[in-house]
Amino acid sequence: MKPGIDFIGVSVSFFCHDGKDFLLHKRSKYCRDEQGRWDFGGGRVEMGETLEKAVLREIKEEYGVKGIIEKQLPAHSLLRKEKRTRTHWLIVTFVVKVDREKVILGVPRKMEELGWFRLNALPKPLHTGAEYTLDHYKKEFDKYL
Repeated sequence: MKPGIDFIGVSVSFFCHDGKDFLLHKRSKYCRDEQGRWDFGGGRVEMGETLEKAVLREIKEEYGVKGIIEKQLPAHSLLRKEKRTRTHWLIVTFVVKVDREKVILGVPRKMEELGWFRLNALPKPLHTGAEYTLDHYKKEFDKYL
């Protein structure tokens, strides 16, 4: 059985920043979906894992750095259609501060490149989950503009 397809998948996403700029990666052709789109990052919550532990683990895996959780946003559903298959994920997003100097490209097979961007100058196209979060929780990010 596949999460997000056969049952609702639970995932954390994260918006990592250094106090001024936000870290994004471009998804490679080897990603499950949304290849070529810019994403802040995220991953599935593992059995027995808290949301906080999941987000910090995923940041360490993807960016090779420890993070400091600043805020948890409300959970939301992400409903998409991937090549004729409907998917349903429950997403819990965190805003996390990281040390810019310690960030690395932790999963080179799935990430084509990394970049630091201001929220008012993000690269395109964005991952649909990132677009949703920025649209629906705009006030949470206003202080970074």
